[in-house]
Amino acid sequence: MYTLFRSVSGRQLITTQAPAFLAAFLIAEFFYKFHSFTLECLAFLATWFVIDLVVTVVGNRLAPAKSSTEHQWTK
Repeated sequence: MYTLFRSVSGRQLITTQAPAFLAAFLIAEFFYKFHSFTLECLAFLATWFVIDLVVTVVGNRLAPAKSSTEHQWTK
């Protein structure tokens, strides 16, 4: 967690991690009732990981890829 906060800018942290964190938190709060803090915490972290993974993969696929020819024209 410390490395995450140190390696990512504040703006990027808010725009990428905050929505995934909030969605995972709400899912965990409403649906995870394991009667064990440890299990609920692990499930929350796994949910956060999966949501962040999906958001990252979908975001990368939707973002237009820059080709090498496109880069030559911008110079």
